[in-house]
Amino acid sequence: MKKWLLAAILIVLALGGYVAAGPYITYTAIRDAVESKDTAKLSRQVDFPQLRTNLKLQLDDYMVRRAGPEMQSSLFGVFAVRVASGVAGAAVDTMITPVGLAAILEGRAVVHRVAGDTGSDPYRPAPPVNPLRDPSYRFESPSRFSATVPGEDGEKITLVLSRQGLRWKLSDIRLSDPARDALVRRP
Repeated sequence: MKKWLLAAILIVLALGGYVAAGPYITYTAIRDAVESKDTAKLSRQVDFPQLRTNLKLQLDDYMVRRAGPEMQSSLFGVFAVRVASGVAGAAVDTMITPVGLAAILEGRAVVHRVAGDTGSDPYRPAPPVNPLRDPSYRFESPSRFSATVPGEDGEKITLVLSRQGLRWKLSDIRLSDPARDALVRRP
């Protein structure tokens, strides 16, 4: 009887340890996939439908706040915000694929190039960097975990992982305002 109880306790502890270590393992797998440019490995760590939905909601909220109360109170303004929301939603659908997500996570330089901000020399090769270095980790709840990565120019990106059963997957990316500006702005 004592052996069964001890075995049950050990199994519960091992399972709890695995669930607690899961987001760190998933974040490391995402970082390694981005560094090695392995989109297949990256796609196994991402819940793409949930990520697209969360990014669309984030961009919609951002555009409504940027439009301001004057724009929101006019019929033309409401129409313009609705059209911009549709365009941003289509952009999210296009960009949030394994290849697009890898390009975004590879570094902010990709987002700036998409926005038309090429800097002084657009043909100069970018130096190799570890784009997901020095994150600060935080459990938001037992099934939500975030890793915030600082950027060189003050912007930050927070990767949010959600637990789905025993697995953790990337389900949201919280962008700072400069990064959202680059996604919303057209070249």
